[in-house]
Amino acid sequence: MTTYPGLLREVDDGLLWLRLDRQPRHLLEPGLMRALVASLTDADADATVSAIVLTGTGAVFCGGLDVEALRAGGDPVEFARELVALLRIIPKLGKPVLGAVNGDALASGFSLACACDYTVAVEGSKLGTYEASIGIWPMIAQVPPLQRLLPRHALQNVMTGVPFDAAEAQRIGAVNAVVAAGELAATIGRFAALATGSGSALAAGRRTFYQLLDLSYDAALDAALDEFTQMFAGASAS
Repeated sequence: MTTYPGLLREVDDGLLWLRLDRQPRHLLEPGLMRALVASLTDADADATVSAIVLTGTGAVFCGGLDVEALRAGGDPVEFARELVALLRIIPKLGKPVLGAVNGDALASGFSLACACDYTVAVEGSKLGTYEASIGIWPMIAQVPPLQRLLPRHALQNVMTGVPFDAAEAQRIGAVNAVVAAGELAATIGRFAALATGSGSALAAGRRTFYQLLDLSYDAALDAALDEFTQMFAGASAS
């Protein structure tokens, strides 16, 4: 697995921890986002990895895109394409992706937290987009919150640019749990153990779950029937 400045990788008891490490706010730039996509893809094919954890070092999860790099001549289309590629790969994986929000998750950092299957935030953290407060609409960053939250809650944040505190984020469904900082790793570990208990059924089941989210009710039932039939046809053949 290749290394990249600003991204730390650590495997602990089957969990691959991917830690953003671009101090002080772990801002995303194209190379880092490509490295995240590569690491996620590699981990999905690695039999020694049972689940993947996205987090940051220190007391910050992710502050979003590196706006200063953009102002210094970065290509905004490249930034946008790499962010879309990163957000697109997460639901296509066969392994759980967990968000360990160890501090503020803002702008596209909030998108990453929302894209995870299960997200735990530490007490006192702030989560949400803030672009509207500086006159920008978070065109891409709004997509994962729309998948996780009721439209009214998502619009509250996207329209005002005022992030939620951790407790409010839990109340509206942006995160699953809020814990003290010292309990974050253990909480993530406990859920990872539960989430991987279905064994070989997990990979196809997780992908299907996200596919069904994009379909109408009837189309989802038809697709689920097809997947069910294929699952048992494969079991009979073996």
